[in-house]
Amino acid sequence: MRAAFRGLVGVAVLLLLWELLSNSDLVPPGYIPPPTVIGATLVRLLLDGVFVYDVIASVLAWAIALGVAIAVAVPLGLVLGSVPAVRRATRTVVELMRPIPSVAMIPLAILLFGGGPEAKIVLAVYASVWPILFNTIYALDELDEQLVDTARAFGTSKPRIMATVALPSAAPFVMTGIRTAAAIALIVVVSTELLAGATLGLGQFILTASSGGGRMDLVFAGTVVAGLIGYLVNAGLEWVQRRFFAWGARTGETV
Repeated sequence: MRAAFRGLVGVAVLLLLWELLSNSDLVPPGYIPPPTVIGATLVRLLLDGVFVYDVIASVLAWAIALGVAIAVAVPLGLVLGSVPAVRRATRTVVELMRPIPSVAMIPLAILLFGGGPEAKIVLAVYASVWPILFNTIYALDELDEQLVDTARAFGTSKPRIMATVALPSAAPFVMTGIRTAAAIALIVVVSTELLAGATLGLGQFILTASSGGGRMDLVFAGTVVAGLIGYLVNAGLEWVQRRFFAWGARTGETV
């Protein structure tokens, strides 16, 4: 509770300084709207069905991308982390693909999938797979061999060991990777909408607001909504990690 209060105080101080700076002569009028103007604009937008559709489009694309990334990265990480031969065989390909920025692949994604939601979902999946994958692999590197040996001594098959021993032990690491991937996926979704000119989404809304008349209050309002979504997602996942993986939270956070 005390940490939350301090956080609210920090936000209040930031908003106050922002308000004073926006209304001073140091900033050209309309260049950086004050929080009061942005707040009023945001309230009007939330009552507007079109803007709500943009928010839903971005959140839905983010949720699909994160779900697909988890479904791909966790099983693949278990295989790469538990089968050294496969890990060595794929190391070069993985290390070549991982550094490629997802935004650099936007033209290719548009060429393959067009300007629909498929492009931003595919790019978000590509970007968010890596933290989950490598956290899963590293978790298996830290797996207590005595647990595996004990399971083998009782005649447990390797797939069952992976499901009942390896995966529960790796869960805190995997959850940390998911938290990181969730933020990355949201960034990529909004960035793709902004750069690729999607038909719906927060990025498309921000792009439209910044062109033409240059309504900076709309731009900041859309940006604030994107930031709030990211904050709420991270806070929710952090709660899940504390609630269900408290026994390994400290270990998971170190990855």
